[in-house]
Amino acid sequence: MRRFIVLLVLLASALWPVPSSAQQRNQLGPLCTTDTTPPDQQIDACNKIIALRVFTGEKLMTIYFWRAVGWNKKGNYTQVIADASEAIRLHPSVPAYNLRGSAYYDKGEYDIAIADFNDALRMDATGDVGIIYHNRGNAWRGKGDYARAIADYDMSIKMGPKSAFSYQNRGASKQALGDIEGALADINEAIRIDPALPQPLTNRAVIWRARGDFDRAIADTTEAIRLARAKVPVNIMTPPGSVLISAYIQRGLAHEAKGDTASAKQDYAATLQGTASDANSKANQATAKVRLALLSEADPPRTAPASTSPAKTAAPSPASPPGAVAGRRVALVIGNGAYTHVKALPNPSNDARAVAKGLRDIGFAVTEGIDLDRAGMQTMIREFLREATRSQVAIVYFAGHGVQIDGRNYLVPVDAQLKTGASMTDTMMDMDTIMAGLDDQLRTNILILDACRNNPMAPQVAAAGTGRAIEASGLAAPSSLGSGSTLGAGTLIAFATAPGKVALDGEGANSPFSAALSRHIGTPGLEVQQMLTRVRAEVVAATKSQQVPWSNSSLLGEVYLAEKPQ
Repeated sequence: MRRFIVLLVLLASALWPVPSSAQQRNQLGPLCTTDTTPPDQQIDACNKIIALRVFTGEKLMTIYFWRAVGWNKKGNYTQVIADASEAIRLHPSVPAYNLRGSAYYDKGEYDIAIADFNDALRMDATGDVGIIYHNRGNAWRGKGDYARAIADYDMSIKMGPKSAFSYQNRGASKQALGDIEGALADINEAIRIDPALPQPLTNRAVIWRARGDFDRAIADTTEAIRLARAKVPVNIMTPPGSVLISAYIQRGLAHEAKGDTASAKQDYAATLQGTASDANSKANQATAKVRLALLSEADPPRTAPASTSPAKTAAPSPASPPGAVAGRRVALVIGNGAYTHVKALPNPSNDARAVAKGLRDIGFAVTEGIDLDRAGMQTMIREFLREATRSQVAIVYFAGHGVQIDGRNYLVPVDAQLKTGASMTDTMMDMDTIMAGLDDQLRTNILILDACRNNPMAPQVAAAGTGRAIEASGLAAPSSLGSGSTLGAGTLIAFATAPGKVALDGEGANSPFSAALSRHIGTPGLEVQQMLTRVRAEVVAATKSQQVPWSNSSLLGEVYLAEKPQ
């Protein structure tokens, strides 16, 4: 980006010796077209130049580009995209495509970002475009295509000059593919190239935590925080606040894994104080919010399940020593059917018991709840999320009613009741909160929801006259699978049917989906996505194509629930 910035500075320097309003432009010009100008001043200066209406074509393109740079410094990526698009319309250029692509990347819209970087490379594939390859590598990495990301970082490094960021991000991609030694070598090289750069230290801390070396992880993130506080990142492409947010969340996770909850709480609170403008920072803050609540809030008293014969719930297995991760596998299984204010379901309790037994048989420590009210669900989910910090694989299974409200998915406790003037979401459990609590670069997460029955709340919504957008049926596709996606980890979410569609509760003792899942979940040597393919085929056949199970995955490798044959 630096070469392109220099070229546009040279172009901008030719703008100001123009007769009309020359003195005003001479004052405004440097403020608008200097990358060190504070963002508000830069945007204001560019606004005033545009208002003069004396420039057109390539010269006006330059002003819009620099105003986009100002918006980028503020983390306002919608405005960056608008101004960069206008710059491209006036006069297509490599820096404008690069800047717009980077803004799309920071918004988490990776495919559009890649398209912009491709356009930049088509315009100038032989020039000094190492930064374009680097940025496209970031977008491939965001999509989870680590092989393509590494190839682009290779090109960036080959074209030079040596960039600490390219080594750091190539190392993160190798780490995602399980090449820990290669990752460590690249990240160490990034630190050698620029010892004052905090980001590689934060990335290295993830590796130390994976190895159980929490003191090293804490030392690296502490130094990253010191460096970030000592000097604001000078790279205009770095989202504001992102460096400190990343360092604090990683140090908090290391403190929590070590068992130092007081320090972890302080770091999670510091994570939330930062300004999150990009997708990764927002995901990190969501995780910090849940982790802080888990460590800070006292559990509410557990209430008896709302069924005529209270079901037994299995307590979590004895707490592991702090930081115990390797090999530990935990599961949360909930079946809610005995609803008191909406339509009851006969099968979820049977479904949950069958799935829980299958998971115990293959070595999972299972927390099981049957017919739980909201307080009971809250308590059980909190306990499970605490246990999950010390696990390598975590599974969440829920059978019962589920709804989507404003595009977010909620699990319905057995005592859910919507009253006039009350918030619907206060009566249910938010799936996004559960996913944020599980989000971690060291864990594989699998969420399985047989919760796509007809919306049970519709009559209550109509009676209460609420204006909230509660859908008539089905659940929503997840907007994100979390930011944690390295070291063979990632997230898989499976629904009993496609988003927005309705699943069947079944006429037998189990729903069609859970019956098929119970038959295959313990099959030795069956990879989890292959298992779900078999489940899908059985459900489609059993329901005569009325129900087609659906899944989405960011898993980075093969995951076997039952032992893989040697």
